[in-house]
Amino acid sequence: MTLRPFHLAFPVRDIAEARAFWGGIMGCPEGRSAGEWVDFDFYGHQIVAHLAPERAEEAHNPVDGHDVPVPHFGIVLEMADWQALADRLRAAGTAFVIEPYVRFAGQPGEQATMFFRDPSGNAIEMKAFADLGQLFATE
Repeated sequence: MTLRPFHLAFPVRDIAEARAFWGGIMGCPEGRSAGEWVDFDFYGHQIVAHLAPERAEEAHNPVDGHDVPVPHFGIVLEMADWQALADRLRAAGTAFVIEPYVRFAGQPGEQATMFFRDPSGNAIEMKAFADLGQLFATE
């Protein structure tokens, strides 16, 4: 099966701020846009920042000793790209919700992960696997 790009629309409080973060810091090329929304190429997937200054409360779930924000979204990167992004986020002064680290070390599904928020408070998880075959591993 060929993996198809996903589409995700999410709320932002300010379009210019979203452009600076998603286009500038995250390095996502911009696609179509209008006054109240903008498309970004998120590693080959289409994400759309929609102006919606009101935000609902979010929940957290415990995972590997951390409080993981829900909802969140992200992408699985190659390990070198994940590390380069972590370095770029640190250089930009990004505050991490969960600092970059290796989760489930030595277990099935071992992965590098980090959580941070965009300027509108959307939670993002970026992860990488040394062995992509572990993506859905249970044993």
